[in-house]
Amino acid sequence: MDSRSQPSDRNKRSSPNAGSRHRLMNEAVKHRDTIELRHLRYFVAAAEHGSFRKAGASLGVQQSAISRRIHDLEDRLGAALFHRHSSGVRLTFAGQRYLPCVRQILRSLKEGAQDIASVGRSENGMLRIGIYSSIASGFLAELLRTYGCRHGDIRIELVDGNPSEHIAAIRQLRIDVAFVTGTRDWPDCERTHLWSERVYVVLPDHHALVARKELKWQDLIEEPFVVSETAPGQEIHDHLIRELANLGQHPDVQVQSVGRDNLLSLVAMGRGLTLVSEAMTVARFPGIAYRPICNEVLPFSAIWSRENDNPAFRRLLSLAKAMTSS
Repeated sequence: MDSRSQPSDRNKRSSPNAGSRHRLMNEAVKHRDTIELRHLRYFVAAAEHGSFRKAGASLGVQQSAISRRIHDLEDRLGAALFHRHSSGVRLTFAGQRYLPCVRQILRSLKEGAQDIASVGRSENGMLRIGIYSSIASGFLAELLRTYGCRHGDIRIELVDGNPSEHIAAIRQLRIDVAFVTGTRDWPDCERTHLWSERVYVVLPDHHALVARKELKWQDLIEEPFVVSETAPGQEIHDHLIRELANLGQHPDVQVQSVGRDNLLSLVAMGRGLTLVSEAMTVARFPGIAYRPICNEVLPFSAIWSRENDNPAFRRLLSLAKAMTSS
């Protein structure tokens, strides 16, 4: 009979203590390059079933493979883990001390794999998005709403800013993606056009131009404008200068240190007109009216770093492209 089938005198004399467990763990660490995962799985299965044959059946392997790997494991640890007898096997004192250690190792491996898999499926994590448009309505609002329903565990952070600020943050991987106006290609960044919105003029509700359903740039030549100092004020300013200059007029554009809400209040007070994208027109403020500019469409693109491997972002991008093509 194999000498390992009987408990050693040392095992008989030993009393349960942390030292025995630590010794076995130290042996496992010392031989970590030669102890394989299957050794540990076979050991636990044999301990739970009390039989190499039953352990093999539960794992779908031959009994001889279980027996052989258990022998290998015992050789590497330098201790017998099982008493062998005709009706099966039972743990030695060393095996009893080793079993909880191995179970913890296998549990940690399983939990780690599940955690990484959940990240890969975007079941948890964070998504940082730079925005330049209203999320009150339109494509971006619907995109974020749909994504939130499908990936409710993803934490989403929205960052207001102008395109240059967003691009700098993207290159440094401080944000995952920015949705900005235009179709410009930025160095070291990827871009895809996703949607377009009409451009609207915001007027006081008593303004004479409110009587028209649509406006042309020629209708706005003599009008004063107000824009916000914060985004997207600078782009609106530049857009007004460009469009009206093409008509031979340098517009009167005043920059105000206010947010979007107060800017619309200034329009209602008659301090000037301003421009917004279509998504913003769902915002209802007393004393103002929205009128679209004929044939004026504003494209929006997603910008991201080619170095970004955040799976939560990749899911968002795939959804955005799917919504665009549908």
